Amino acid sequence: MKKRCGWVGTTGLMIKYHDTEWGVPVHNDRKLFEFLVLDAFQAGLNWELVLKKRSSFRKAFHRFTPKRIAKYTKRDVARLLSDASIIRNRLKIAATINNARQFVQVQKEFGSFDTYIWQFVGGKPRKNRFKKESELPAKTREAEAMSQDLIKRGFKFVGPTICYAFMQAAGLVNDHTMDCFRCRQV
Repeated sequence: MKKRCGWVGTTGLMIKYHDTEWGVPVHNDRKLFEFLVLDAFQAGLNWELVLKKRSSFRKAFHRFTPKRIAKYTKRDVARLLSDASIIRNRLKIAATINNARQFVQVQKEFGSFDTYIWQFVGGKPRKNRFKKESELPAKTREAEAMSQDLIKRGFKFVGPTICYAFMQAAGLVNDHTMDCFRCRQV
């Protein structure tokens, strides 16, 4: 039996996410935007709920295409607020549209969001060596710096805790515990 990080639990959805995605370095801008959006929607909720609704989010938000979302209108907001298959939070929906606009600006400035976001870890994943889940921080210096810069650029729902969760999901940090089989693989 494979040993996994303690937060995974026993549901197939969480196991698959842990075993195939969490902590794997992401360099695709659309995928980075997806994680940024999903981590914002997860605030105050649990990750499994977000994963259950992920395919609905992809459909509702046009596969997380920032340029398309940046053009959303009040009609799109109304459509999203009436879509029971996603998490219907007006502030998080508005933040997603706003963040898509800022994301596009970052792409223009840096050539890609990937180039911009990976600078916070020096261009390569940070590999932590935590023995147990309780050692994992909720935020780090790098997450705080990322949060401050994103906020300065006009992003919303990007506090240091959300930024650190994003960093973990998108593989900017490898926080698989030392006894987890994925620790060495990632």
